[in-house]
Amino acid sequence: MLLLDSTLQGEAYAHPRADTPGARVLILGIGNVLMGDEGVGVHVLRLLEQQPVLPGVRLLDGGTGGVNLLTEFEGVDAIVLIDATRDGRTAGSITYLHPQRVGDLPRGLGAHDFGLKDLFAAAALIGRLPDLHLYTLSVEEIRPMCTQLCPAVASSVPEVARLVRTHAGLLASTHAVAVG
Repeated sequence: MLLLDSTLQGEAYAHPRADTPGARVLILGIGNVLMGDEGVGVHVLRLLEQQPVLPGVRLLDGGTGGVNLLTEFEGVDAIVLIDATRDGRTAGSITYLHPQRVGDLPRGLGAHDFGLKDLFAAAALIGRLPDLHLYTLSVEEIRPMCTQLCPAVASSVPEVARLVRTHAGLLASTHAVAVG
């Protein structure tokens, strides 16, 4: 089997990576799908993969890649990131943030929190930090060795996918105008 973006080709939801030369916007789903709600960013990305391709937008399952994802920022103007957060809000609550600096990233991102902050700090140091747009879904419990989302988090996935898709489409059209 061939591994594409942490998804085995041939699984029901797996689609070959779309040919996206010149894509200036990256939708990045983060999370560990083996930790229940902590993998919600990947669940949102899988839903987006089932929808028509947006011109100028690339989808990437970032899993728990941390700083290993740095090379994915090459040529990207904006990143729309989807992740779980343990922020004390009700499970399934959706938050949008537009952090301007690495220090603006919220505490309480998923279990890979350290890796994400390192990733964006490294990107800033080498001058590759794209415009960052962060969508988080609040989670209350991390369940090891569980691939299912709790009902409250699962019910928010379609709304986050809709918000992210709309936002990424607007960013792609803005960046296409700025480049063209």
